[in-house]
Amino acid sequence: MENHYIQMENKKKITITEVTSVEGFDEETILANLTDEGLVISGKNLHIEVLDLEEGKLVAEGEIEALTYTKKKAKTKLIDRFRK
Repeated sequence: MENHYIQMENKKKITITEVTSVEGFDEETILANLTDEGLVISGKNLHIEVLDLEEGKLVAEGEIEALTYTKKKAKTKLIDRFRK
């Protein structure tokens, strides 16, 4: 399990490391995938300022109301799909 870091400034700006992708976002939700799990950022007027997947860094601004961790869906191998 990789360590990730979250830095929040006055519930207005958040910086997250070990981000591997962003599944989707709008002004109320950002769905980010970390190395080992997912992270849902909820709030108002959210926007992504920086997304650098090479560095694994996400910076978002807005009115941050909640952070929720989610389990990542297990990736199925192509061969496993045909065995069913």
